[in-house]
Amino acid sequence: MVDEILVGKKLATEHGLTEQEYAWILERLGRVPTITELGIYSVMWSEHCSYKNSIAVLKTLPREGEALLVGAGDENAGLVDIGDGLAVAFKIESHNHPSAVEPYQGAATGVGGIHRDIFTMGARPICALNSLRFGSLENNRVRYLFDGVVRGIGDYGNSFGVPTVAGEVYFDPAYEGNPLVNAMSVGIVKTDATASAIAEGAGNKVFIVGSATGRDGIHGATFASEELSEESEKKRPSVQVGDPFTEKLLLEATLEALAEGVVVGIQDMGAAGITCSSCEMSAKGNAGMRLNLDHVPVREPDMTAYEIMLSESQERMLLVCVPEKEEILQNIFKKWDLHAVCIGEVTDTGRVQVKYQGVQVADVEADHLVLGGGAPIYDRETSRPRYLDTTSLLPEVGDVQPDEIEQILEILLGAPNIASKQWVFEQYDTMVRTGTVFGPGYGDAAVVRIKGSDKALAVTTDCNGRYVFLNPRKGGQIAVAEAARNVVCAGGKPLAITNCLNFGNPYKPEVYWTFEEAVGGMGDACKVLNTPVTGGNVSFYNENPEGAVFPTPTIGMLGLIKDVEAHATQSGFRQAGDRIYLLSPQSWNFRTQIQEIGGTEYLYTYHGLTCGDAPHLDLREEQSVQSAALALINEGVIQSAHDISDGGLLVALAECVLFKDDIGADVKLSPRGEYRLDALFFGEAQSRILLSAHPSDSEQINAIVAKHPEVQLTALGTVKETPKFSVTIDDQQVMCSLVSAMKDVYFGRISEYMERAT
Repeated sequence: MVDEILVGKKLATEHGLTEQEYAWILERLGRVPTITELGIYSVMWSEHCSYKNSIAVLKTLPREGEALLVGAGDENAGLVDIGDGLAVAFKIESHNHPSAVEPYQGAATGVGGIHRDIFTMGARPICALNSLRFGSLENNRVRYLFDGVVRGIGDYGNSFGVPTVAGEVYFDPAYEGNPLVNAMSVGIVKTDATASAIAEGAGNKVFIVGSATGRDGIHGATFASEELSEESEKKRPSVQVGDPFTEKLLLEATLEALAEGVVVGIQDMGAAGITCSSCEMSAKGNAGMRLNLDHVPVREPDMTAYEIMLSESQERMLLVCVPEKEEILQNIFKKWDLHAVCIGEVTDTGRVQVKYQGVQVADVEADHLVLGGGAPIYDRETSRPRYLDTTSLLPEVGDVQPDEIEQILEILLGAPNIASKQWVFEQYDTMVRTGTVFGPGYGDAAVVRIKGSDKALAVTTDCNGRYVFLNPRKGGQIAVAEAARNVVCAGGKPLAITNCLNFGNPYKPEVYWTFEEAVGGMGDACKVLNTPVTGGNVSFYNENPEGAVFPTPTIGMLGLIKDVEAHATQSGFRQAGDRIYLLSPQSWNFRTQIQEIGGTEYLYTYHGLTCGDAPHLDLREEQSVQSAALALINEGVIQSAHDISDGGLLVALAECVLFKDDIGADVKLSPRGEYRLDALFFGEAQSRILLSAHPSDSEQINAIVAKHPEVQLTALGTVKETPKFSVTIDDQQVMCSLVSAMKDVYFGRISEYMERAT
């Protein structure tokens, strides 16, 4: 027995379990676990499934709101009531580690998995978004990863038939060896037609539906719960293989089965496959399952019970059906040419009992395996990162001269973080299903119509990892605030968020301190902006031998536009003669200092520095600016709205003239007091929005702004019919560029990089 325990301890360590965790398993089972049980525990107690290192912190986030129909983490996705008997299911998740070793399939299966989370809720996906991070485009391997990820997202999404409408792409050496690939899906469901990931009713039948089971993806959950290394390339079997055409059939069959009322509970087989679905559904229903793996359709010979239970083969679901409706269920899936095979039944034992080839290979307590049950919960050691002592110091940087402004703007417009991502989104079908009002590039958030109503959703993803690196708490606040600001600029009222928290190794105290601070900042912003957290995903271990990625808490924001025809708002200027305004907090003025270039794209791109503090943000001011902007948009007096973010005021103004032919802008600034040109033009202070409006509406605009005393409106200039962008300060013209030349740089730079031989 001692020898068995020692061998088991060694195997447990190889499976990613600690010696203490293995001791807990021995104590609970009262015996040495079988190899299949050890595999089950290893994936269920991995960070990817159990959130053992993060759940204590996540519980500090605001997770309740009047519009939320399910609690955060209670189901496969968040569910938000938008009125008229409809709800929105939405969620964002990571597929970072698979994409690092097999970018095409890693990204493709990330898209497939997040869509399944949505339609297992009973919702039909109406759009997809993503958030991507890579190293420098100067690097051949980075271009290979970038190309593979984008093709994977595009090919899967286009074939599945759901538009990819928005996203973001950042490049920084911090992500060199560990790209981030976060995928988001949004769906619509009637509030009385939602499904739950639950097993209940002893005697009810357990079905596996969809594709056959293979060896792909085995231990994908544990693979996602360790740092990347040179050995990671050898773990390509841990990367799943997707089939979007089968997923499309699975979508239709699943929604039909739910509509027919034959499904008691259903869950996607994502991380950990049959293991996760059977254990989590059983634990949620205070039930158990008796499974016979001999009945599982497999596509490879001689698969073991361990492999079948842990396989993460794609396009599969586990569902529970009452016995008298089995034939109806099977006929539905047969019509869609998919497997629907009974592999067991629900019990009242609270245990998941698994047989294969006449042998019981597993008998485990469901509740002991899951988050909220017996899965470990840790409070990790924290320590403020020492690097902050260095990065917080902003060296003396000389101000720019007026004759340098035009050149610097051109450099920034061509910087990969600012340049148009047209090369990316042209590979996506953004208009399939005909619900897309604004796709990529036309608004600060995408706008997708809710068919059969006047409403639309405004959706976006957002995070600046550099800000979080320099000031984790403020960076977390800005991620939420800017996502909400983007939704407001598109005409939507922010409702709720989902999040994908990408960080390094949680066992490193400095990483965990950063995680706690960033989550705390997110919570600060969500409380002030009234955007509760519906759920999401934590992705730790985003490290490579060179170090951790920038801490990147990606925010997926959902907003509602009640009248899409009247209130959906684009970011670019619309017509010559319109006046240009800056909406900002009362406290912001044109007197700028060197501190205001800290953390900016300008400081990084032009001076090669990542240092200083994250940009200024006051959450109460942010809320006031958003409230005023939304009031103006809802009154119908605003032609365009665009928030000032990466690149600062001058880049934002330039972007407003790039998306429409034959217009330009004449901007005249009259700063009072002392100021720095670089901070004035390229500082990234938050809570500022550029607006354009017809001159005849100026009186009404001023009246509306007067009702919001915390904000101010500053006239900046006029939209011109001549396609030139000119800027004057105190009667001195500092630049006058042809819009066509700016477009060449802005729209062409990413393509130039990707046309290089790899």
